[in-house]
Amino acid sequence: MTTFPRHTADTAPEAAKERLIASEKAYGFLPGLYQVMADAPQLLETYQRTHEAFVSTSFDNTELTVVWQSINVEHECHYCVPAHTGIAHSMTVDQGVIDALRDETPLADPKLEALRTFTLALVRGRGNVNPAEYEAFYAAGYGSQQVLEIILGLSQKILSNYTNHVAQTAVDPAFQQFAWSRADKAA
Repeated sequence: MTTFPRHTADTAPEAAKERLIASEKAYGFLPGLYQVMADAPQLLETYQRTHEAFVSTSFDNTELTVVWQSINVEHECHYCVPAHTGIAHSMTVDQGVIDALRDETPLADPKLEALRTFTLALVRGRGNVNPAEYEAFYAAGYGSQQVLEIILGLSQKILSNYTNHVAQTAVDPAFQQFAWSRADKAA
């Protein structure tokens, strides 16, 4: 297996240094994902800009979490599921929503469940969604704008989930209490 470097602001390529400094200041620590992404500064920049764009969509904090965690769990991202669990807590997302997403059990709110179901349909179908899936999503109160916004969130998650898979990014100490794996859920 290839080892991927973990950078700090001191060791990163010049084009990534400012982003790492700003991230460490914002979070109080330098996320392992950013340490890895810094080796390709354009990846780090694209990820952070995509994140900024996604959090400014029409989705509220709970809906953002539903999209992120549905994808993280589907991709079995050992890093992002715990990280987004911690993030969901900081965004005051209901514990029942957090648990259902991590445990892959239905969400109590039908509109949120429709969001999760449609997000997974997009992921599993690689963008090919059948008419009945659109109809159910639209009947729940969403529209074409939200379809496109999910694609934006999916783009963000592909960048992070795949990076964490190839680099085997260690879960940050701040999120280790939320460790997750699908194998643990099956036991």
